[in-house]
Amino acid sequence: MNKNIASFVSMLLIVALTACGGKKQKAHEGEKHEEMGPDRVELTAEQAKVAGVALGSVEMRPLSGILKVSGMVTVAPDRSASVCTPLGGYVKSIAVMPGKLVQKGQVLSVVENQEFIDIQQNYVEARNKLEFAQAEYKRHNELYKNDVYSQKSVQQTTSDYNNLRAQVRALGQKLALVGINPARLNENNISRAIAVRAPISGYVKAVNVSIGKYAASADPMFEIVDCSQLMLELTLFEKDASKVSDGQEIRFFINDEAEPHRAQMLQTGKTIGADRTYKVYARVTGKCKNLMPGMYVRADVKAGTEAVTAVPSEAVVGFDDKHYIFVFEKSKTENGKPVSEYRMVQVGIGVADKGFTEIVLPAGFDMKSARIVVKGAYTLLSAAKNAGEMSC
Repeated sequence: MNKNIASFVSMLLIVALTACGGKKQKAHEGEKHEEMGPDRVELTAEQAKVAGVALGSVEMRPLSGILKVSGMVTVAPDRSASVCTPLGGYVKSIAVMPGKLVQKGQVLSVVENQEFIDIQQNYVEARNKLEFAQAEYKRHNELYKNDVYSQKSVQQTTSDYNNLRAQVRALGQKLALVGINPARLNENNISRAIAVRAPISGYVKAVNVSIGKYAASADPMFEIVDCSQLMLELTLFEKDASKVSDGQEIRFFINDEAEPHRAQMLQTGKTIGADRTYKVYARVTGKCKNLMPGMYVRADVKAGTEAVTAVPSEAVVGFDDKHYIFVFEKSKTENGKPVSEYRMVQVGIGVADKGFTEIVLPAGFDMKSARIVVKGAYTLLSAAKNAGEMSC
């Protein structure tokens, strides 16, 4: 006989025997009848043997579960860039399109602005003045040593020289900011245009300008993403905060692919959002084809291992969205037959691992002395819920 069919027949037998036993007790008016609560069930020794009831205890066991979460593929902040032109300008040319791979320092666009000419002119003039001021500074100091010039005259010359040095340095920094090398600039190569270059290597995600358009200094002209090191941004509920930690292994899936990809937990969130969730970040490990920033992912996070109150998974039964275990109460004799009485106890459940399930016991439950049903719990549940509803 098929094992499942045999189990089903055994369950029906137990239910029938339990119901019939109840009716027979009521038929003998002269006998003392013990009223039982809705959370109690009785089995004779024969019924318990047919049902395969076995007893055990609640244990403290290290369990690790799997958290199923969702999120998206992203990149670290230092691997994405919004490219702007510091002083603004009109777009003269564009050298890239969205999706193009670019290298750090590669020209993306050329922009023009009258202000570029002014800065270069001011720098060249200030540098020429500085050369003259430096010569005067040295000459006056030599004359001062020979008591030819007064101290006041030397101080004025020194002040003018230092002011010009500061001016040249400041203008040089402005030139470097717009991409012009001050050391190579002279009165013969002043230009009205500058090149906008890629600050990082990566793929062009967006081009936000067109030829002839004025690009303000605050407007991103291009967006670049370095996809060589992708990350996951996952959303977890606050109740799972204690189950994750840095370094944990993650399996994730994209689209409808059955093949899992791998990631490793990099950093867990430190704040809880208004929706009672928090973010965790993981580094994608290995090469993953077709993986791009912005993709939706489903992930399995292996929760941290910790000792919890646990029982064999077979000992936990469900009914009406609630979970129960059965606790052996006592042995007694009814109608000359040995009978065992069991109490149904509602529990909460947690992670499941290696055939065991974490349970949350009610207040006051003595797990040290309690003997629980570890096999045959579903038969007891059926007997408890159906007793009295079947006729002999």
